[in-house]
Amino acid sequence: MAAKLKPANLRGGLDAAGLRIGVVASEFNNFITDRLLAGALDALQQAGATAEQIQIVRVPGSFELPIVAKKLAASGRFDSIICIGCVLRGETSHYDVVVSETARGIQLAQLDTGVPLIFCVLTCDTLEQAIDRAGLKSGNKGYQAGLAAVEMAQLVRKLPGKPSAAAVGKTKTAPRRGRRR
Repeated sequence: MAAKLKPANLRGGLDAAGLRIGVVASEFNNFITDRLLAGALDALQQAGATAEQIQIVRVPGSFELPIVAKKLAASGRFDSIICIGCVLRGETSHYDVVVSETARGIQLAQLDTGVPLIFCVLTCDTLEQAIDRAGLKSGNKGYQAGLAAVEMAQLVRKLPGKPSAAAVGKTKTAPRRGRRR
């Protein structure tokens, strides 16, 4: 009989002590995003964070989340950043573009900086679905994002390797290509 393998299991914790958490929240659909923000702050407080450890930045809409989140992450001042937004399907393809590019931008910012960016952007067909995910039937996705921000910040601290240049505020400028106009 072969011996059971017991590989090491690395996990983050839910202790926010000493962490700096950024929150970028969309003003658009603020009936929903304010509820998500309240849920995230509740989770952070329950994990032991104080008001001094958290910075909230408001942006006009979900499409603007990635650039602000990336700037915060590149500053080297944050261990994790929560991106809060709500996009409701309308009658045009605008929804698909906003959802896709917001998700892509947040993912690229996370990969570029090495700072965990928590995706808390509701993408719902109806307002009722959004309300359910902001505290009614489905719990509060903002609360879950708050816990994920703490857990990912703690996990990244435990991982081997150097922090990325952007995460410590030393962003490199890409060389220019082509002629200037």
